[in-house]
Amino acid sequence: MTTFTVDADWLAFDPHPSRPTFTLPAGAVDAHCHVFGPGDEFPYAPERKYTPCDAGKDQLFALRDHLGFDRNVVVQATCHGADNRAMLDVLTSSKDRARGVATVTNDVSYEELATMHELGVRGVRFNYVRRLVDPEPDAYYREIVNKIAPFDWHVVIYFEAADLAERWNFFTSLDAVVVVDHMGRPDVTKSVDGPEFEQFLRLMDEHENIWCKVTCPERISVTGPPAFNDVVPFAQRVITRFPDRVLWGTDWPHPNLRGFMPDDGKSVDFIVRIAENEELQRKLLVDNPMRLYWGDET
Repeated sequence: MTTFTVDADWLAFDPHPSRPTFTLPAGAVDAHCHVFGPGDEFPYAPERKYTPCDAGKDQLFALRDHLGFDRNVVVQATCHGADNRAMLDVLTSSKDRARGVATVTNDVSYEELATMHELGVRGVRFNYVRRLVDPEPDAYYREIVNKIAPFDWHVVIYFEAADLAERWNFFTSLDAVVVVDHMGRPDVTKSVDGPEFEQFLRLMDEHENIWCKVTCPERISVTGPPAFNDVVPFAQRVITRFPDRVLWGTDWPHPNLRGFMPDDGKSVDFIVRIAENEELQRKLLVDNPMRLYWGDET
């Protein structure tokens, strides 16, 4: 049996989150979460840049039910590299209440993609955050985009605000739905009306295939919990301007956080501050994720 030693400064997820005061709309989807291991069953990748605590499917399903979500979208964790077995195990066990976003290499076969599609994978993720991964050249990712095209999968991209200008031409050239993680990690010390965030909004304005996850205030905020006041205007701007192309998720079990671990119940309560009426809340939590991930049911 392989054993793993959790990073000394790793913050474990809150095992006893509060129950939200906000009642989620029926059919709500947690559209961004992960699983880690368990490492003795699904080993962590040798090339990983962090070793987390185990956070498996049973804990994820318990959190789903505790918070009031109906479904999950499980995004492949970087600590597992391109070994998607832990994520696929969630889909197999979910009774069609979960979909997946995989990490694959450019030599992935049609048969491997077809198997993942049958299990519920609907996208691939390209991570450009250098402290987590070593990004590949554009040509490498384009090979993958060409291979997933027959399955009509989308592409999830994770980058930081300073990377957008460099990657603009590639991102805007993709002939697929493109979903940006965490609003492109804006610098919230700058104005929501400033040129940097306006560039991100222009990305979505000019390219109707680009969606956005208005997630992870705990990663973006400078002023910090519990209010995350500095994040609110950025998330509100995206939701009100692009109500049909936004998603929300918990980011459980909150990898690589420093300083504090969010209470997932309070994270759900934050939704009402950024999606301020029932119509926006339903689009964010039900209509949009169902259209993207369970489109054959809607």
